[in-house]
Amino acid sequence: MSALAAVPTLAASHVLRDTDLTSSEWRALLRLAGEIKATPQDYGAALKGRYASMLFEKPSLRTRVTFELAMKQLGGDAVFQDHKGEKIGEREPARDMARNLDRWFDAVIARTYSHDTLEDLARWSSIPIVNALSGLYHPCQAMADYLTLQERFGDVKGLKIVFVGDGNNVCHSLMLAGSLLGAHVAVTGPAGYEPESDVIEEAQQAAAVSGGSITITEDYREALRDAVGVYTDVWTSMGWENETQERRISFFPYQVNDRLMEMASPEAVFMHCLPALRGEEVTDAIIESDRSVVFDQAENRLHAQKALLLMLLSR
Repeated sequence: MSALAAVPTLAASHVLRDTDLTSSEWRALLRLAGEIKATPQDYGAALKGRYASMLFEKPSLRTRVTFELAMKQLGGDAVFQDHKGEKIGEREPARDMARNLDRWFDAVIARTYSHDTLEDLARWSSIPIVNALSGLYHPCQAMADYLTLQERFGDVKGLKIVFVGDGNNVCHSLMLAGSLLGAHVAVTGPAGYEPESDVIEEAQQAAAVSGGSITITEDYREALRDAVGVYTDVWTSMGWENETQERRISFFPYQVNDRLMEMASPEAVFMHCLPALRGEEVTDAIIESDRSVVFDQAENRLHAQKALLLMLLSR
C-alpha cells in the first residue's frame, strides 16, 4: 500500500480552530507529520495539480514560507495575496471573494486580525478554509508545538506544559489542542491578561474527557512545577501596540529567564512561536540555550502543515 493510501482524512470541511479536529484526528495528524518528516520523498507528488490561495492581513515569515513550501513540496502550488494594506472584505465582501476563490483554488489559507473574517469566508466557501492565525486562535502553530513535544518526550498525553504570559491566540490554541491530546496545560500571567473565559471552559471540558487538565494561575511557581515545556510569546500581540509600555510593566515578573526555568522540570525545554523580543519575554541566554527548541518548532511548521493539507485535500 502506498503512503498516500494511508493518509487519514478530516471530517471537518474547514480548520478555523483547534477543536475542528477531534482528539483522534489530532493524533493522526501528528503521526502523519512525523512520517512526512522522515520520508518526504514518499509524498512529493501527493497534491500535484492542487492549488492554494493565501490571504494574509498580517506580516509573516514562518507561516507564509512553510505553507508555500508545503504546497510546492507536495507537488502543488500556492498564490500569495497581500492584504496588509486592505483587509479582507473591504474592497469587496468576503462572501464574494470566497465564491470567486473556490472556482480557482482547492483551499484558502488566511491570516487575519478578526476571527470573524475567517468565519465569513468559511460560511460561503465550498473549499477548505485554513486558519493561518487569527486574533483568537493559531491552530497551525499548536500542531508544530505538539509535534515538537512528541519528538522530544514521546506521547503528549500526561505531559505538563506551561504558557507564561498573555492569554493570546497562541495560548488559546496551546490550551485547546493540549486538552484534546490529554496534556496538562497551565497558563500563568498577571491579572487581567487571562485567556478568554469561553476558551478556558471549552478546554476544561475537553480535558475532562481526555484525562488532561487546564490550570489558570497568577502564581508562576505553581504553574512551572514539573513542567516539561515552558512556552512564552511576545507581551504585546499585533493590534495591541498602544498598550506596549503598560504590558512591559505588568509582564516583567513573568520574563522567562534562568530563575524561572529552574522552577520547571530539569528536563524542561523552552518554547516560543517566534518572533521573539529578546530581553523582554525571554532572555537571550534562554533562547540560545541547549534547552531551547524554538527552531525545531519553526521547522515543524512545515511538516505539520503538510500533514494538515494532505488530510484536507486527499479526500
